[in-house]
Amino acid sequence: MSGGYGGSTKRLAFLAADTPQARELRQKLVAAYGDVPLIKADIAVCLGGDGFLLEAMHRVLSHNIPVYGMNCGSVGFLMNPAHEDDLPDRLARAQPTRLHPLRMVAWDTRGTAHEALAFNDVFLFRQTRQAAKIRIEIDGRERMEELVCDGVIVATPAGSTAYNLSAHGPIVPLTANLLPLTPISAFRPRRWRGALLPSTAIVEFFLLEAGKRPAAAVADFTEVRHVHRVMVREDKSLSTTVLFDPDHGLSERIIAEQFIG
Repeated sequence: MSGGYGGSTKRLAFLAADTPQARELRQKLVAAYGDVPLIKADIAVCLGGDGFLLEAMHRVLSHNIPVYGMNCGSVGFLMNPAHEDDLPDRLARAQPTRLHPLRMVAWDTRGTAHEALAFNDVFLFRQTRQAAKIRIEIDGRERMEELVCDGVIVATPAGSTAYNLSAHGPIVPLTANLLPLTPISAFRPRRWRGALLPSTAIVEFFLLEAGKRPAAAVADFTEVRHVHRVMVREDKSLSTTVLFDPDHGLSERIIAEQFIG
């Protein structure tokens, strides 16, 4: 198995979500294949759902090792089937997919800047009963003077099948080099469905009437409340590699998802 991701020489770190199924599977896998701390691992094996895999992707970012997910959650769009047999062989045959995160810089109403990364999406959402009013600039050029809405999403291609899709945004293939920009419950302009932006775009949101109409900015699981300006761009200098079984590749799943009613 030399040259692949599996093999007896590969050191595995098993990360488990706090659920009975994930904990039980971890015990079996550790007994069969051993376990090392993340800092010494060649591969991180993530046991949980899509949300837990996102957390794992952030955790391994500084270790420069791939992540292999096994589904112990519900949807498991980013996961592989969960069973303990032949794990080294599955890892050896796994197909790598390299994912770049979005980098968010959000300034709150006190002027403090907050930075966070997102492999799924960055979104703004109103904090009160009143709709948010947002001005949108792309690469320093105003593209929308005022969007009245519940919020707005910038997604990665991998994240385009998550919250973005639920908000009726487009699914984007991994190789498209595009970022979907999708409104959440737009009130005005009522018929605006969003835009597809080049992956090099720098997106800026300015909260109009931020004091009266407060909004929060969320990058994956990092939330900043009472923002007045948010900048989002893809960070090509960072990446995490996610491993998929040959018949469960992420590119194929994204294509297939577009034909599901």
